[in-house]
Amino acid sequence: MNEYLLEHFWYFIVGFCAIAYIVLDGFDLGVGMLNIFTKKDEERRLFLNAIGPVWDGNEVWLVVFVGALFAGFPGVYASFFSSFYDLVILFLASLIFRAVSIEFRSKQKSPYWRSTWDYVFAIASLGIAFGAGFALGNLVEGIPINVDGDFVGTTSVFFKPYPVLVGLLAVALFLMHGTIYLVMKTEGDLHDRLRRWSERCMLIFFFFYFVTTCATLIYMPFMAERMREIPWVGLIGLAAFVFFFSIPKLFSKGRDGTAFIFSCLGIASLITLFGIGTYPVLIRSTIDPENNNLTIINSASSLLTLKVLLIIVAIGVPMVLGYGYYVYKVFRGKVKIGPSSY
Repeated sequence: MNEYLLEHFWYFIVGFCAIAYIVLDGFDLGVGMLNIFTKKDEERRLFLNAIGPVWDGNEVWLVVFVGALFAGFPGVYASFFSSFYDLVILFLASLIFRAVSIEFRSKQKSPYWRSTWDYVFAIASLGIAFGAGFALGNLVEGIPINVDGDFVGTTSVFFKPYPVLVGLLAVALFLMHGTIYLVMKTEGDLHDRLRRWSERCMLIFFFFYFVTTCATLIYMPFMAERMREIPWVGLIGLAAFVFFFSIPKLFSKGRDGTAFIFSCLGIASLITLFGIGTYPVLIRSTIDPENNNLTIINSASSLLTLKVLLIIVAIGVPMVLGYGYYVYKVFRGKVKIGPSSY
């Protein structure tokens, strides 16, 4: 395999890991944000136990994504984490407090203790969800980096309307994704109430989906260039539309599992569109895009490094996939509260 193919293969691997993380941890984040909207302790425990067996495994994909980015595109890794340094620290703090809140919540029976950690869980989940979309929005619009890949702005430059809009879209998307997952995992009165929550979350998501799509086509027209050059690429956008707008109909027929699968496929389609729209740019420079952009070609590791990484990926990724499949198979079905539950 030559260097050109290896660079693009590694781009595919990084993209696949990003999709896996966003699809899988997306419903975890949605459940976390929804946790404070129910007041009963037993219902909050059901929420936690719905994701309890899988949340930490889902976050493995974030570790794999960051590792793949560091190994395959070290220049992009360095520029991204130095540019978004303050925001990355907040993102990491949210990840830490989210994990701590899940594990600490049930250590005491005090209502105040549990309520405190419930709010920490919800706020941390909101921070991660918004932060992921906010970062993607900034990568689409571009950030001020010079010819050496160094960030030459301040944190305030990130807070522009478009990235904030994409951040809100991510929050709405994960709320919908999370409620669909909870409907699939619960039963009884809580199940019926969550079904109503899901319908509201769908309306919120479709609003932000429409607004963000219009904003992207108007203010970021380069994101649609690939569709004009290669017409079949537009089928991915159409697929995302079909997947998302099929969810309410599936929901109305009680096909909750299929609705969740369609939600997963819709998210995967959106991230794929992002990758195609920005290709081959990984970090867009607002100073001099022609010379300062970090691309698949100019930021990739050496040929030897990519060949070694190919062997590691061939062993590691199937193992992570196999572990994930096993866990989801073992813990399928409705969630129950037991002696070992959170």
